Amino acid sequence: MPRKRHHIQSLKPFSVISPVQASAPDRPPASVNERLANLRRASSVGSGVPSTVAPAAPSLPPAIREVLQLPEAPAPLPRRRPARQRFDHEGRRLPAGPAPPRSWLSRGSDVRSRLSLSSPAVSAALGQDGTGLPGVYYPASGSLVDLALRRLARDWEIHGVYSRHLLYYLPDHLKPALMRCLGTTGPGVTIADLKAMLLPPPPDGEEDDGDSLQRQVSCLELSGSIGRSLALKSLSSLLFPRMEPETETVQDSWDAEPIYHPPRTLLPHLTHLSLSLDGKARPEDVSWRQLLSLSSKLSSTLTHLGLAFWPPPRLNAAAPQGSSSCPASNDDWDEAPLVLRQLSRRLYRLEFLDLTGCGPWFGALKTESGHDSVDWVWAWGRVSVLRLYSGWMLGADAAPEERVARREVGDLARGWRGILWRGGLASLCLSR
Repeated sequence: MPRKRHHIQSLKPFSVISPVQASAPDRPPASVNERLANLRRASSVGSGVPSTVAPAAPSLPPAIREVLQLPEAPAPLPRRRPARQRFDHEGRRLPAGPAPPRSWLSRGSDVRSRLSLSSPAVSAALGQDGTGLPGVYYPASGSLVDLALRRLARDWEIHGVYSRHLLYYLPDHLKPALMRCLGTTGPGVTIADLKAMLLPPPPDGEEDDGDSLQRQVSCLELSGSIGRSLALKSLSSLLFPRMEPETETVQDSWDAEPIYHPPRTLLPHLTHLSLSLDGKARPEDVSWRQLLSLSSKLSSTLTHLGLAFWPPPRLNAAAPQGSSSCPASNDDWDEAPLVLRQLSRRLYRLEFLDLTGCGPWFGALKTESGHDSVDWVWAWGRVSVLRLYSGWMLGADAAPEERVARREVGDLARGWRGILWRGGLASLCLSR
């Protein structure tokens, strides 16, 4: 039986010798250094850049670099980080951390503009359209502080009870804004609220000696609260408490003089006071007599006063009042010049006066009843800004009588511009 034969096939490929290699003389095999040099040369020619070691290439020990004949690797360049802006365009320090994305900033500006344009009444009530007192901080409409204060005012029934002990520690520049929010979007500021914001809580087991009173607040923004939740008489009693009669004590020495303690005021540096009324307030809710009594105590400090939507000046609150929009005739100004003259003599340091919505008695500012008239040269010679806004916006469907009344108010205010200019008035606001 024939034997089976297995043919073993070699897996080694046959070496094919090209005619060029066959004719070329025998060369010694290339060394490792030559092969590395050829590789570097080929890579440099292919890329078109000089043969340099990339800055990001890993470094080699000096001995191996000498063997491989490699140039010394250059030091890596320092990483350039974009300079972070630390202050904004107004000079305020930005919060720590990375910058917010641009989408957040653009979205916030869109929301802020939409809120301010869609609700002009709310922005006007919060003093964000130029109706607030100058020099007072009002948060921008739609900002985080603005939204927080509005929510705080809307939920004041809860925060006024459970967060009352924290109101004193609120920053001083936010207290006037919170007062205005309470008067415009909340229930109004009460005496208890003012005490919680301005009077420090007494220490446990000790009586407050009065040395730690709130002496940094210089503005009271009581717009919308006067006549609704706060009376001028109660405000005067809080700011200027009566001196309690001291009990007679036996002196250690008959020659010792008694020490006199003058009554302390709650806000000795009060310069801005807004007593603006709500547009729906009734004339009998406020009293000019109480205003004169309060102004006599604020004569040395008060420079900015807001009396928007106040009724015609009368000492008797029960007297008949004119219309809220139409100007009254000159026959009704028998008592108004006397009241305004007394007010100007008491507030002789006044620099700013807001009479928005007081169109019915604009004529009393220049009416002379005998010797009773407002002295714009001496008493109120420092008044540099007088705001005479109409106080209401005309819609597209406004009635003709409303347009006529608004025009009459504007003409009445412009008619005596020259009279006030002789007293040193620098700005007369007649728009809106």
